Amino acid sequence: MFADRARIIIRSGKGGDGHVSFRRELFVPDGGPDGGDGGKGGDVIFEVDDGLNTLVDFRHRRKFSAQDGQEGGKRRCHGKNGSDIILKVPEGTVIKEAQSGQVIADMSGENRRQIILTGGRGGNGNMHYATSTMQAPKYAQPGQESKELEVFLELKVIADVGLVGFPNVGKSTLLSRVTNATPKIANYHFTTLSPNLGVVDLDGGGFVIADIPGLIEGASEGVGLGHEFLRHIERTRVMIHMVDAASVEGRDPVDDILKINAELEAYKEELAKRPQVIAANKIDAIYSEEEDPVQRLREVFEPQGIPVFAISAVSGQGLKELLYHVQQMLRELPQERIVFEQEYDPEVQLVGENLPFTVQKSEEEARVYIVEGPRIEKMLGYTNLESEKGFRFFQNFLKDLGILEQLEMLGIEDGDTVKMYGLQFDYYKE
Repeated sequence: MFADRARIIIRSGKGGDGHVSFRRELFVPDGGPDGGDGGKGGDVIFEVDDGLNTLVDFRHRRKFSAQDGQEGGKRRCHGKNGSDIILKVPEGTVIKEAQSGQVIADMSGENRRQIILTGGRGGNGNMHYATSTMQAPKYAQPGQESKELEVFLELKVIADVGLVGFPNVGKSTLLSRVTNATPKIANYHFTTLSPNLGVVDLDGGGFVIADIPGLIEGASEGVGLGHEFLRHIERTRVMIHMVDAASVEGRDPVDDILKINAELEAYKEELAKRPQVIAANKIDAIYSEEEDPVQRLREVFEPQGIPVFAISAVSGQGLKELLYHVQQMLRELPQERIVFEQEYDPEVQLVGENLPFTVQKSEEEARVYIVEGPRIEKMLGYTNLESEKGFRFFQNFLKDLGILEQLEMLGIEDGDTVKMYGLQFDYYKE
């Protein structure tokens, strides 16, 4: 089956921790701090690969992680930066935040490469915290935490023209006929029951047609295969409605177009308003002398500004006129391809969603607040709270992380107690 959707988890690399060490050499008994900085964590990068046309590479693997930064070392050695992870996707892939469905990035047009999650910064080593009054700091900065996000990948093919219609009206035959008629045409096949792209080369410029598998009633609600492929016509600028003018299978061509437009509108209202042209196919199989079905289509739809072309995909009759008319329509429309704008920025929104701490008022003790979090626990292990410099450093850490602001929002007052992993402090606002 054509793989045009995937749900995966991506994780950037954690920043390496800063190192605590002191210079130890012969005849230098009291060497200063020389702990190096941690390395930066790797980024998660998406990149367009023109050799891909499906998302099948993401079907059998769920999580993709960049490398963590290395911890700093002795003698001011900087930790090695973590390697980035580069995820290759076909052009037209839209990356969305999985829960909200908001667009993070559209990998199409000029956007060939984009960093989705940046790696954490490396922490400073203790060599940065030496002062005239604190010459032997025993603390260093932890590396910045990694970011993790579940994303939904959705391939929306890049095409100028969408070819839509109910099953067995001749869409595949039309695409095949157009391909055989022009030697410069390239045809890109995916698999059975999947969108097919055909590149039409005409005098004065060509265009790309996306042959969408047959729609049925209820497609916009997920009935049949229609809902699986409606997304692929979202970028098209013109739509060709193909109908069986001869009613070989007993279908009413006028009713078919009305139903397809209803499905397009139900899926996305703007789709039904795109410029349209009707291809009345199988005219070589019309035997009724009582009514001209093509004329009936024209009477119903041409007053609405929708031209009707009588064609035969089998014999090629009328195809030239249809294709050149579509070419002219494309020339008169804006040339910019449809690109989905960013609605969700992980660098901004993940900070608020994944706070690396919890602050709560104790239910058992009055005027007591409990603060917890992995970064706080790690910082307590690094910091010498008995020194004035170390305690001030830890206070600034709590302020920068937003913990002091959270305590004030909960109503903390001077003299109240703050507990952190077996330690407790009296709170006094500066």
